[in-house]
Amino acid sequence: MKILGLDSSGLVAGVAVVEDGILLAEYNVNYKKTHSQTLLPMLDEVRKMLELDMDTIDAVAVASGPGSFTGLRIGAATAKGLGLALDKPIVEVPTLEGLAYNLCGTKGRVCPLMDARRNQVYTAVYEFVEGNTSDKLPILRVAEPQAAMDIEELLAKLNVLDEKALECQERRPVIFLGDGVSVYHEIIREKMTIPYLFAPANANRQRAGSIAALGEVYFRAGRTVSAAEHRPEYLRQSQAERELAQKERA
Repeated sequence: MKILGLDSSGLVAGVAVVEDGILLAEYNVNYKKTHSQTLLPMLDEVRKMLELDMDTIDAVAVASGPGSFTGLRIGAATAKGLGLALDKPIVEVPTLEGLAYNLCGTKGRVCPLMDARRNQVYTAVYEFVEGNTSDKLPILRVAEPQAAMDIEELLAKLNVLDEKALECQERRPVIFLGDGVSVYHEIIREKMTIPYLFAPANANRQRAGSIAALGEVYFRAGRTVSAAEHRPEYLRQSQAERELAQKERA
């Protein structure tokens, strides 16, 4: 089984290929160029380095959101184009689940933070539990579903979650990762009353390898859509949509 992974949902653009649980190639760039400039050249470079026949891939896994509206559209257009041209299914991997998968197997609670501006973040809370399948991979469990919320509201919720965990003797440190960490790290230091950590540089941003690896898990579970059906998950309206709604209400 061979899965092509694409991620352009945030500041990082990435392309990766996973085959039968092995990462064959991964190309991530966190730089100021636009994803429209980088994603297809990166894909072409990976294809050439692997001598990859694109017809041999089984599915295209794409970071499906939330994230940058422009970035998500670029990723969606690329995935849909490949899916249609190659007649392959799309595996929609929520961006925050892909981020959490960077820390697969950790004992802590994983809390990805993507800066959504206006003191808000795209976030969720995940835990890894022991797998009960033959491959023995840890299973990603959603403790709090993805949402857009105020950063202080999130931190208050995390503190309460830990109080409940103490009652059940299941206390785990919270591990923060994502581009929102550098934006809100001072607020995190001020407001968190429970044990927490920040993920290291090799794991604290989107990785196409995680999208491809988790995409393989979801593909085996039958979680696919057709290229025509794929739509990004924005979680909230774009600024232009919000401004239009305000004008209509005025």
